[in-house]
Amino acid sequence: MTVDEHKNDLHGYLKAAREGIVWKLEGLSEYDSRRPMTPTGTNLLGLVKHLASVEFGYLGLVFDRPHGESLPRHEADCEPNADMWATAEESREEVLDLYRRAWAHSDETIAALPLDAVGHVAWWGEGETVTLRRVMLHLVAETHRHAGHADILRESIDGRVGMREGKTNVDGGDADWYREYRARVEASAREAEAARAGASQARR
Repeated sequence: MTVDEHKNDLHGYLKAAREGIVWKLEGLSEYDSRRPMTPTGTNLLGLVKHLASVEFGYLGLVFDRPHGESLPRHEADCEPNADMWATAEESREEVLDLYRRAWAHSDETIAALPLDAVGHVAWWGEGETVTLRRVMLHLVAETHRHAGHADILRESIDGRVGMREGKTNVDGGDADWYREYRARVEASAREAEAARAGASQARR
């Protein structure tokens, strides 16, 4: 594999994760796109806003390529989790546009620099030196991690599942099939718990 092919592979995985994240908002109301779905407040539009800041940081600031955006995450006095939710004044379209601008800025950086280009991550302790290759790997992992979060959030909202539009990557059948499958998984979990409890009791 050539260096260019390796870069294209990394870029391809990043693009796929980006598209999956955005797809998870399709068809949702304003409320469902931003409502907290976990005790720690994780929400779909917040994940998009967070990832926009992440890309502007890693493929902008790290390589001294200014982006000109005003981002809470990059403010010295920002409140905790400021980039993890959208205020009522921020529309969904504004957050999505911000993410797409981050894509464009990141893609310009990726096109302009070789994989061994050196940058500095100021927020990693002493400002660790990194290469574009390492940053792209980091972003692929980060974006796919949050795409997984988005998968679970969207399924919890309305049952819609899949990796991205046109490629669900989900085995199985219809809703009836999944009800039966879930019941089998639940029964197996309870059986394992009972067996473990019985074994523990027998050792006493």
